[in-house]
Amino acid sequence: MGTVRVKEKAHDFKLEDQNGKEIHLSDLKGRKVLLSFHPLAWTRVCAEQMKSLEDNHGRFEDLNTVALGISVDTVPSKRAWAESLGIRNTSLLSDFWPHGKVAKLYGIFDKKEGVSERANIILDEDQQVIFVKVYPGAQLPDIEEIITALGERKI
Repeated sequence: MGTVRVKEKAHDFKLEDQNGKEIHLSDLKGRKVLLSFHPLAWTRVCAEQMKSLEDNHGRFEDLNTVALGISVDTVPSKRAWAESLGIRNTSLLSDFWPHGKVAKLYGIFDKKEGVSERANIILDEDQQVIFVKVYPGAQLPDIEEIITALGERKI
């Protein structure tokens, strides 16, 4: 199975966030969803990627979008990491068990490293894929590219 493609229906899933709250993708229907995959918590680029989601929470809200950070780390690790980064408004989901199941569903699991690739996938209000980008591991995704893809118009 390859990487999910634009115009495909999103694969539904349930994962726990850093607070142990279960997030069910299908419950977010009616809003756009940004699935922001990152390889591992506690690493510099991943921290910057998740902080950019948190820093832009208001902009996502204005665009009727829920941003979700996803990695294979455990819930307790995600909780401690979120606290250390000051993340309060962004759900950081644990794709720990079965290991990388959601990353595999979306075709971005790096079997050799045992983590997801760094990727942003945007779903529309009907949970159809409208944007997919996989990044080199050391590259911080450009948040402005994501905001633009979500439909924000600059004045």
